[in-house]
Amino acid sequence: MFEVIAEPNRRQILDLLRERERPVGELVAELGLSQPGVSKHLRVLREAGLVDVTTDAQRRLYRIRPEPLREIDEWLMPYRAAWRSRLDALEQHLDEMPD
Repeated sequence: MFEVIAEPNRRQILDLLRERERPVGELVAELGLSQPGVSKHLRVLREAGLVDVTTDAQRRLYRIRPEPLREIDEWLMPYRAAWRSRLDALEQHLDEMPD
């Protein structure tokens, strides 16, 4: 999963799809990439389960699937807690320093 979202263009696609579902053409216009390039990234995201596609007449609409991202968020939770405690300790140390 991390290999999939490590690619910057895929993260941009997920950011755009977070706002609302979009057709490929709109993603191409927003990203400034070629249509085949965007389609390749969408295929990788779809195979990873991060996006779904539906057909609306002639258009294929892509939307984000939040479930796999929730799994990543849950995995990161203990790391966030560790970072928070270290940042709190640093803030306390800086507050105790003389001016």
